[in-house]
Amino acid sequence: MISRDLLQLIRSTFILDWQGIHGLPHWSRVRVNGLQIARNNAADQKVVELFAFLHDVKREADFNDPEHGPGAAAFIHSLPDTLLNIRPVQKERLEYACYYHSRGLTEADITIQTCWDADRLDLGRGGVRPDTKKLCTDIAKDPEFFEQAYQRATYWNRKQSPANKESIVQVWKPG
Repeated sequence: MISRDLLQLIRSTFILDWQGIHGLPHWSRVRVNGLQIARNNAADQKVVELFAFLHDVKREADFNDPEHGPGAAAFIHSLPDTLLNIRPVQKERLEYACYYHSRGLTEADITIQTCWDADRLDLGRGGVRPDTKKLCTDIAKDPEFFEQAYQRATYWNRKQSPANKESIVQVWKPG
């Protein structure tokens, strides 16, 4: 679970629209995708959850921003392990996953692959159907799982009016 202090720090650091294409609704869906994948493949759920909320924290633009991954990794590196509530090895994995998440890589340990797939499965929010060849884990490539994630992402794209954004975040929080 993300602590209130960490969430407040993320919110104060994130300069884009909190409810926008790279904001809280996206992070919430990445969290859902990631935790569902992790339950299937034994990835480190703590790292996966932190990745969901931190991978875009240093975005300065919604579209062309190639340095946002390294920026997120540097931001994470600057945070005390106690705020993140993780061990140093987990922090290293989290930094690596964030640094390279938008570089198209597919080879890494299962936790990092899970992070990358969780994010890539949400590309539908911007009108892009993910390419299964760029996914890492078997469960993310599973047609039924893939379609469920794609429908979550495209639902947000269809229903992104300000009145609907908050409810979307609630709908896809795992119970």
